This record gives sequence, structure tokens and C-alpha cells, in this order.
Amino acid sequence: MMPIFCLRNRTVPMLAAFLLIASGTAFAQPADKVLAGADRNAGKQLHQDKNCASCHAQRFGGDGSSMYTRLDHKVTSPEKLQSQVAACNTRLSAGLFPDDERDVAAYLNHDYYHFK
Repeated sequence: MMPIFCLRNRTVPMLAAFLLIASGTAFAQPADKVLAGADRNAGKQLHQDKNCASCHAQRFGGDGSSMYTRLDHKVTSPEKLQSQVAACNTRLSAGLFPDDERDVAAYLNHDYYHFK
């Protein structure tokens, strides 16, 4: 029986492809598909009303927008952006519905991330 990570078969390349797909870096969906139907103006308002901006300002200074423009940010795709908004919503118990989270993600994408 061959070990799972044997280099003589295709297990390692297949595992690498799976990890890329699972991480969202390969075959990422376009932003207009992930954020379809979102209202970025509503998202901008929610970003202010739900204390997103004030929390980011506390953590990063200024108006908090440096969080979105820093070089080491972990958000690298529309899916990860929406996931991060959902994580913040859960962590802070902000009370956003999934449609609200998508609206906030659409606002952040339009103003900061510019995912295609």
C-alpha cells in the first residue's frame, strides 16, 4: 500500500489543487456574482450605523479605512470579503442579516478592494 502523500502518484498535485480551491484562491467567483443584488449605498450606511467604522478606527486609527488598504490584509477575493464581514458581524453581535452583510461587502468592494 502506498502512503497518501507519495510523490510517485498524483496525490500531491491533487491535494494542492484541492487546497487552492478550498482556500478560494483558485477559481474565485467574480465580485458581481458573489455580491449580486447587493445595495452598496445601504452597505455604506450599515457600515456607519453598526459601528464597523468606529471599531476599525479604534483598532487602526484615523477613520479606520487603513484596515482595508494595509498591505497585509487577508481579504483577497469577494468570497473572503463577504466571509470577513460575516465574521465581524458574528463576533460583534451586530445583528446584520445575510443580505445586510452582502450590502456591506459590496460597499467595501466598491470603495476599497475593487475586486472584478
